[in-house]
Amino acid sequence: MHKIKVMSVFGTRPEAIKMAPLVRLMSGDSRIESVVCVTAQHREMLDQVLGLFDIAPRYDLDIMTEKQSLTGITVKALTGLEDVIEREMPDMLLVHGDTTTTFAGSLAAFYHRVKTGHVEAGLRTGNKYAPYPEEMNRRLAGALADVHFAPTAGARDNLLREGIKEENIVVTGNTVIDALLQVVREDYAFGFSPLKDIDFTGNRVILLTCHRRENLGRPMINIFEAVRDVVGAYGDVEVVFPVHMNPAVRELAYDILGGTEKVHLIEPVDYLPFANLMNKCHIVLTDSGGIQEEAPSLGKPVLVLREVTERPEAVKAGTVKLAGTRKEDIVRLVSGLLDDKDLYAGMAEAVNPYGDGRASARIVDAVKYFTGLSSCPPEEFTR
Repeated sequence: MHKIKVMSVFGTRPEAIKMAPLVRLMSGDSRIESVVCVTAQHREMLDQVLGLFDIAPRYDLDIMTEKQSLTGITVKALTGLEDVIEREMPDMLLVHGDTTTTFAGSLAAFYHRVKTGHVEAGLRTGNKYAPYPEEMNRRLAGALADVHFAPTAGARDNLLREGIKEENIVVTGNTVIDALLQVVREDYAFGFSPLKDIDFTGNRVILLTCHRRENLGRPMINIFEAVRDVVGAYGDVEVVFPVHMNPAVRELAYDILGGTEKVHLIEPVDYLPFANLMNKCHIVLTDSGGIQEEAPSLGKPVLVLREVTERPEAVKAGTVKLAGTRKEDIVRLVSGLLDDKDLYAGMAEAVNPYGDGRASARIVDAVKYFTGLSSCPPEEFTR
């Protein structure tokens, strides 16, 4: 029986979450030899997801170092991947999204004339410094990719405008929805404080995540001061903030929000409790990318703490609003959701445009098609 070898390359927690359901599906397919190579651009956060989804990489480059630079990540990932690709020579190499590992993996595959599939392709802001460096990582990976797995029709249209041939694009939905639906449970109970002590039914809990490089400094100060003001104005509002490990983020978070009543600054949590935290919260404030896709699937209004987003479909659908980074705007928008039940319901009940839980299956079918293992064109996601 003819088989193909598919190598998945990723290095951060968000990539691992979104690639996990795809890797597991390929591992269970008798016609695919699935090879996983992690760069470990992020170490502990990556390991949490690998353990949750029971993924054992064949290769672990373990490149993370303290105070690593973008140049250092790129060079070490590219050098390590050269050896792995030469040893395995896969029929297709899969990268995901917008990380430095994604760019390095695409470039390494190109240097070895290995066909590349880009999962979550086509997201764009049009500003190469926002998000930084993710926007250019995406564009560069897209320029090198042979097959583009676009999560939405809008992402496909971005690729078409850049000259990518339509026959090399498949609209799949986003694999993050596949992962999310596998781990969220209505009866989930937190096993650690302060989460297990929070009254999620009696109080309105806001989940905050904030870590973007472009928000460091004054924008992040504005965000944290806005959160402090909102908590002070509402007696039934609590905030949970898993604080990113970046020392610059942690310093500002503890300086401005530390000691504030009803603001819980906690260490980063594993994906399983985090996904269920999203499900139990009332509103999400974030500068993350993936959360803009995940939280709407759970019926949670999302305010994006950025000036631009590469996920405009959610804004158009009404599940997400751009809040920016001005203190007054953030306070106004959060207060609106807290005060106006109809406004809240309009966002919470809007249809999420990012997937139906079958994106990974569509990608597997597409991989078989583009490697010649199947003659059937893949079904596409429509919404």
